[in-house]
Amino acid sequence: MAQVSLNNVSKTYPGNIQAVKNIYLGVESKELLVLVGPSGCGKSTTLRMVAGLEQATEGEIYIGDRLVNDVPPKDRDIAMVFQNYALYPHMTVYENMAFGLKLRKYSKKDIVERVNEAAVMLGIKHLLNRKPKELSGGERQRVALGRAIVRKPLVFLFDEPLSNLDAKLRVQMRIEINKLHIRLQSTMIYVTHDQVEAMTMGNRIVVMKDGLIHQVDDPITLYNKPVNQFVAGFIGSPPMNFINGRIIKKDGKWNFDEGNFQVRIINDMIPSIMSYEGKEVLLGIRCEDIYDKLFVSDAPPENTITAQVEVIEPMGSEVYLYMNTGKHIFTARVGGNNRPVVNQEIDLVLDMSKVHFFDKDNEKTIV
Repeated sequence: MAQVSLNNVSKTYPGNIQAVKNIYLGVESKELLVLVGPSGCGKSTTLRMVAGLEQATEGEIYIGDRLVNDVPPKDRDIAMVFQNYALYPHMTVYENMAFGLKLRKYSKKDIVERVNEAAVMLGIKHLLNRKPKELSGGERQRVALGRAIVRKPLVFLFDEPLSNLDAKLRVQMRIEINKLHIRLQSTMIYVTHDQVEAMTMGNRIVVMKDGLIHQVDDPITLYNKPVNQFVAGFIGSPPMNFINGRIIKKDGKWNFDEGNFQVRIINDMIPSIMSYEGKEVLLGIRCEDIYDKLFVSDAPPENTITAQVEVIEPMGSEVYLYMNTGKHIFTARVGGNNRPVVNQEIDLVLDMSKVHFFDKDNEKTIV
């Protein structure tokens, strides 16, 4: 397997439209790296430049030790899996999987062995004589994966391959691709706009916006230590709550003042927040770090707020509450044994050890 390196890579389209802006990115050998971000962030363009389907305007792209900027896609030793499967409708599953090998003049014996090996691995051996129109979406995507696997490339590239599948199939295929990565021990770059896919699949995740890389980290670090407000809000479902307020010092204690409530800032955070005294900041907190006071023993009063229930979403083992403080709407995730009603005012406890503070001007994480 091979490393992939992008050094100061940019892509500018006619009209001076910058899709990717001077990015540096290294993909380790045998790593599954996920590029994630909203539509138009540059993730698919980045993948297509690695594949050779787009020409980089600036910078260098290496696959292994080889500079591939001027190498045609067919000679880069990569295999790509697309969103729309890209299967030949007039060919059988076997013929689709074997087609690339025939073009490369593999022997009939090698083709049979590789196709059968991949078909068994993907559980589609019984489908080899069928045509794509006779397959379900999940089966077609397995065929597309099989066509990539038989090549045994240096790098696998996935461009939103699960977008056309229903929710249940997406979960199944996520598991299958993870299993394949473990079994093949191959280098994979995977593009998605779905942060759940990114969190569950990537060894590391690259978060992009407006053609820039905002953070590259493993999923847990990305979730717990976002570098800015965009990453914090994009990663996590439901997204992080953001509440506007001021940092104030009262009776020797540091507090966050929303206007309708105040909460105490823990000692570990004070050194980072002191320079913001009297200034507006954003407090970020995830829904699972907000608790119903009724179910918290010894709830600290200085971290307790009162809010009104606007919407209730029962999810079985848990309940999402959309709460209104009078100034802000935020989401709390509480246990399924909670039985609040709409318009009820309830006391909630914020876990202040889990909050994040963001600078309002540059949106960077303060603490």
